[in-house]
Amino acid sequence: MEKKFGAMAAGHLCLDIIPKFYDSSATTMDQIMRPGKLINVGESVLSTGGAVSNTGITMEKLGIRLCFCACVGDDEIGAMTIDIAQRSGSSAGIRRINGSASSYSIVIAPPGIDRIFLHNPGTNDEFNADYLDPALISQCRLFHFGYPPLMKKMFENDGDGLVEVFKTAKKAGATTSCDMTLPDPASASGKADWRAILKKVLPYVDIFTPSIEEIFYMLQPQEFLETKQRHKNAELIDYLEPELFVDICEEVIDMGVKVVLLKAGCRGVFCRTAKAEYFDSMGFAKPHNSANWSNRKVWAAALKTDVFGTAAGAGDATIGGFLSAFLKGLDVEKALKVAVCCGYQTVRVFDATSGVTNWQETLVIADNPPAPIDPKLPEKKWKLLTNGIWTNDT
Repeated sequence: MEKKFGAMAAGHLCLDIIPKFYDSSATTMDQIMRPGKLINVGESVLSTGGAVSNTGITMEKLGIRLCFCACVGDDEIGAMTIDIAQRSGSSAGIRRINGSASSYSIVIAPPGIDRIFLHNPGTNDEFNADYLDPALISQCRLFHFGYPPLMKKMFENDGDGLVEVFKTAKKAGATTSCDMTLPDPASASGKADWRAILKKVLPYVDIFTPSIEEIFYMLQPQEFLETKQRHKNAELIDYLEPELFVDICEEVIDMGVKVVLLKAGCRGVFCRTAKAEYFDSMGFAKPHNSANWSNRKVWAAALKTDVFGTAAGAGDATIGGFLSAFLKGLDVEKALKVAVCCGYQTVRVFDATSGVTNWQETLVIADNPPAPIDPKLPEKKWKLLTNGIWTNDT
């Protein structure tokens, strides 16, 4: 279906300030960040960040015409944010709030160490459905919303504000997708009842793209925290069994989602889809090949790289690749290859948005990919379809 825009990327938007750290061979952050210590860094990168920017710019690079939708303040950071966004798509959906401060992040990402964000939510906490333009959404095939756990009005009052956002998008006719981020358990977002919120909002979400850690915490917070404690607060991706991925996806689909994409870092991505009869309610961007997309369980491995910049934005780029391939009508297996290729391109650069090149070059990588990273799937239950792609379809 022809529309003015292929997609609207809405939700969390900020200005990222990313100082470049020199490689010090440190393996933990406390070896670098110590009280009273002066740390020499290189040049900084200024770029827009958050789901609106990272996913949206990836999709624009892949040939999907984008409209950005977010709130910024009437300050210099807001002006810079809009200026950068306008270079990559339409800023028609960005609203300026008088008297409010724009959101920004300082990204601390030394080589070889997981990054830390110093984040001011700013106007992201003020975003609500009143800032949406239904007529503008109706000119978009897809409405993608990202990072509600970082936006106060999206999780307070049991998520009523988030429900209104997706009701508005569905009423406008768009296919809807939603990405998450991991709440801090000590924060107001971390203490929200995310299971209750998801039960209310997911009937209006067609494509759901959280990480496995994010959705594990949201659905099973106590089990998540106990598992983190058992593994001494390490990232859990390497310790979670594939059965958990499948079980969580089944529960999410029962809540109303049609396509689930679980990001799993170095283990790649897992996609679970509903039966074809549920696709009729998906809006402007239904799957082109419903037989290929229906009732699938497919895992795509991440790709090895000999160059590493930072993981910042890699998950968002992965989603951008997946959604772009979906909108272009690719089969699920090829869409997942495009997704991991975009993640691969992004981790090779220093910032969150410059790594992905264009659609043609991404397809070249997808057709001739680097070696996959072993996702640790039990051979008795998972069948290798092609290099880096496994299925558990029954």
